[in-house]
Amino acid sequence: MEASAAVESSATVSVFEVSNKRPDTAKLVLNSPNPPSLREELVGVVGKAFWPRAPGGGRAPRCPWILTALQCVFPVLQWGRTYTLKSFRSDVMAGLTLASLGIPQSIGYANLAKLDPQYGLYTSVVPPLIYAVMGTSREIGIGPVAVVSLLLSSMIQKVVDPAADPATYRSLVFTVTLLAGVFQVSFGLFRLGFLVDFLSHAAIVGFMGGAAIVIGLQQLKGLLGLSHFTNSTDVVSVVKAVCSALHDPWHPGNFLIGCSFLIFILTTRFIGRRYKKLFWLSAISPLLSVILSTAAVYATRADKHGVKIIQKVHAGLNPSSAKQIHLNGPHTTECAKIAVICAVIALTEAIAVGRSFASVRGYKLDGNKEMLAMGFSNVAGSLSSCYVATGSFSRTAVNFSAGARSTVSNIVMSITVVIALELFMKLLYYTPMAVLASIILSALPGLIDVKEACNIWKIDKLDFLICLGAFVGVLFGSVEIGLAVALAISFAKIIIQSLRPQVEVLGRLQGTNIFCSIRQYPVACQTPTILPIRMDTSFLCFINATFIKERIIQWVREEVENSNGKARERIQAVVLDMSSVVNIDTSGLTALEEIHKELVSLGIQMAIASPGWKAVQKMKVSRVVNRVGEDWIFMTVGEGVEACLAAHKGTALEC
Repeated sequence: MEASAAVESSATVSVFEVSNKRPDTAKLVLNSPNPPSLREELVGVVGKAFWPRAPGGGRAPRCPWILTALQCVFPVLQWGRTYTLKSFRSDVMAGLTLASLGIPQSIGYANLAKLDPQYGLYTSVVPPLIYAVMGTSREIGIGPVAVVSLLLSSMIQKVVDPAADPATYRSLVFTVTLLAGVFQVSFGLFRLGFLVDFLSHAAIVGFMGGAAIVIGLQQLKGLLGLSHFTNSTDVVSVVKAVCSALHDPWHPGNFLIGCSFLIFILTTRFIGRRYKKLFWLSAISPLLSVILSTAAVYATRADKHGVKIIQKVHAGLNPSSAKQIHLNGPHTTECAKIAVICAVIALTEAIAVGRSFASVRGYKLDGNKEMLAMGFSNVAGSLSSCYVATGSFSRTAVNFSAGARSTVSNIVMSITVVIALELFMKLLYYTPMAVLASIILSALPGLIDVKEACNIWKIDKLDFLICLGAFVGVLFGSVEIGLAVALAISFAKIIIQSLRPQVEVLGRLQGTNIFCSIRQYPVACQTPTILPIRMDTSFLCFINATFIKERIIQWVREEVENSNGKARERIQAVVLDMSSVVNIDTSGLTALEEIHKELVSLGIQMAIASPGWKAVQKMKVSRVVNRVGEDWIFMTVGEGVEACLAAHKGTALEC
């Protein structure tokens, strides 16, 4: 009894001596202030949204706060003060070039959305004007895009047939546009941009590729001049529809016109990329195609010989569509579901396009302001006969190449489209449907990124599975199935990686105080009698706590068994490196307690190094710190290892 008391006394003294010799930095771990609560974080998010900070930091005074808030919502108030005549000239030329591409594209995309041609032109008037005063991207071109047009037509036609009831179909389109705008504004206002990130880069690559092929197959109706075609978007249904339609009489004139101008547009695009000074040639080629094909059909009266033409296009400015929006109708729930998908896809495309060109020009794009700008653009658009608009890659590339200096180029484009709506709509009567199909087809190669898909395969096989799932889902199912498959695989990947995080045994790099994984760095040497272990998870929670606990206990038991009956020293202490653990829940705290109990039963000391801010506070509240001992909480792994060696009279560090 006296001997054991002496041992306990000496151990207590040694621990006391170690605690006195501990560096002051170790005390900071337990004496850190409390992290912000959930309520404080929510108040902070709302405060940032409604009470912006002054440029020098801190809250702005009351009166200037109004001006600061207006500048945040309307960036034009900031850059407008330094806008020059030289920039205006560049923007006018870019806007005119943008309109030459946007007018024929808008007509084609309206056809893809199963709307009359003028609705595509309407969408190139109001949303660009709103974005011009609220957006932060200087180059982005706003208007209808192929993917969103496909989304609308493929999903809304399942609710209402556009051929049987076009008025109700248009009403649902405007309702979806309004709700999509409201969702986008909400995302920006409450800093919910992370929702857009649920669609990973790999999912977007696969989705865009599949959507491009589906859009291309849909254009076979216009390219071949078919009267009857399927409303389904999957490859099997479209191929069946084409095969059955080929048995009916069809007119090769449509195919000849479509292919001729498709080759013309692609050729001018190649020339524009090869010779940068001729970029304008590829920009105006769609408009030239419309003019030349319309003139050719009118001169030859090809419409009398089976060539399908647009016929009447309504002239005039955007009419109000406020009375056509029904938020309490029988299809409101379906409209809300479609609106969420359209809002996320539209934002994803716009922000990706905007950021890629902003990085070239060397400025930062504000994602939350972009969401607000896109949202208000679509809300205003829904009230003026527009459907969902977003940033178009092809338009943005043309705008950038044409030398756009600000969003004024979008204003110039809108004015040009208004002039076209007022004066030139009658001239589009004889425009062949095949040339609209060729314009849409010419924009699709940019959506299929085979090189990036191969790159994803080389880097991450699970990411490639997400990409492939989205691609196959869109191609052989529907747009919704493709998105659902991509999201399901993405969440499965997250869950799998959370279920089985990396748990690594650490070693010290010779001559340093750096501890790293001995598997990743085999040159790192292990410290005798001490087992440092790192948990590579940011959240030690119910989903991974059991796995981590069992892994650590298994390693400790193996080390103990291997040391029994051998010349090697027995494990005296385990140092848990929790530098990656930002947060912890009750299951994680229970796992730490069980690890501690197991180590105590084996006569092994447990130490914890560098726990995260929230993690250490919860450990203090749950009294885990008291059970482990305040003297065994350290700032770094090196401090923990040295303290354990000193406490158990271990040998000096060998490396």
